[in-house]
Amino acid sequence: MTTTLIRGRLLSFHRAPMSIDDSAAYSYESDGALLVAGGQIVASGAYAAVKAGAPQDVAEIDHRPHLIVPGFIDTHLHFPQMQVMASYAANLLEWLNTYTFPEECRFVESAHAERIATRFFDEMVRHGTTTATAYCSVHKTSADAFFAEALRRDMRMIAGKVMMDRNAPQGLLDTPEMSNDETRAVIRDWHGKGRNHVAITPRFAITSTPEQMEVAKSLVREFPDLHVQTHLSENRDEIAFTCELYPEAKDYTDVYARYGLLGPKSLFGHCIHLSEREADVMSETGSVAVFCPTSNLFLGSGLFPLRALSRRDRPVRTSVASDIGGGTSYSMLKTLDEAYKILQLQGERLNPFDSFFMMTRGNAEALSLADKIGTLEAGTDADFIVLDMAATPAMALRAEVVNSLSDELFLLQTMGDDRSIVETYVAGKPAKSALAAA
Repeated sequence: MTTTLIRGRLLSFHRAPMSIDDSAAYSYESDGALLVAGGQIVASGAYAAVKAGAPQDVAEIDHRPHLIVPGFIDTHLHFPQMQVMASYAANLLEWLNTYTFPEECRFVESAHAERIATRFFDEMVRHGTTTATAYCSVHKTSADAFFAEALRRDMRMIAGKVMMDRNAPQGLLDTPEMSNDETRAVIRDWHGKGRNHVAITPRFAITSTPEQMEVAKSLVREFPDLHVQTHLSENRDEIAFTCELYPEAKDYTDVYARYGLLGPKSLFGHCIHLSEREADVMSETGSVAVFCPTSNLFLGSGLFPLRALSRRDRPVRTSVASDIGGGTSYSMLKTLDEAYKILQLQGERLNPFDSFFMMTRGNAEALSLADKIGTLEAGTDADFIVLDMAATPAMALRAEVVNSLSDELFLLQTMGDDRSIVETYVAGKPAKSALAAA
């Protein structure tokens, strides 16, 4: 088993920062090191101390003066939508019907699904995202392609075969029986293989009949440890249509509540227009509202009330995500750059420590995986990235006058992209340089 010592400046969070000055929320080593073996972080801390406890002949990689942080985590995206990005449309429902649904029909073909899966994971690595929560298409072939590629690269990924049996093209419809059988097959074939996690994935209430929602309910009961993912309250027309389809429900959130889909491992994309009653239910069940800044802006869906949800007497758990392909960048740095602007428009602030917590430990906590990913703690997966705040000429010029860690993080968040990712380590192995060399 190869043991490697990775040297550089280290930043890892213990909890959410209370303010920009809350240095107790994180650990920072100006000259730090990670000892990595067997895909795990064996030791983490000051370079001298970690070096002293390492084998005498340990291989050493020096990334100074760059910053090492946990790999970024993306909690909501659609891998079949890579070729849908930057599609011109007025709103969510037009965008789905005009571009997204026709594109997803192509994933019935294994060759196409495998090609896009390869490209998807390439982009994750290039942008420093080591874990993502993804929607596949309705076809089992798409889930097979996704999980096979995740297994090949030894990446910790969460994904599910989408369930949808109405209000979509014929090529994207299954049936309640098919959803049950094929979701079970995906669980059997892929869950727990390597670092794969299967999520139960009804796309959203508009595209599932009550009969299919009953299937989702049964699957959640039978497999309570699996994640659940769907969409909620993204667009006002979507909300109105959902309430027409489910007139017995109190509101959109109540549709999912009636089918037992709320809970601490349930991720609800968007949640922009929740009522107080809905937010209370989300809080009581521990469900996660997923903030998707770039897609919310691109599709004109609205401004996610991050502070309002988190500061309630009954706070709602939140995470942050790119939402490819409604989202406009694979980069979590760009995603948080837009999140900052959304909060500015609401008279709120998002300091850079908040942002880096959200991209790492915060999202890991939202996924109930903080014991595995999202930190640089010993005993966790060796998924981490190396960041360069002077990656472009414009960034280098700005970096000349950066004199604090908060300034560095804000520079990376505001001006950084895939070029700022010097290296992406997956299970302790350098993946980005290997990609470039291939």
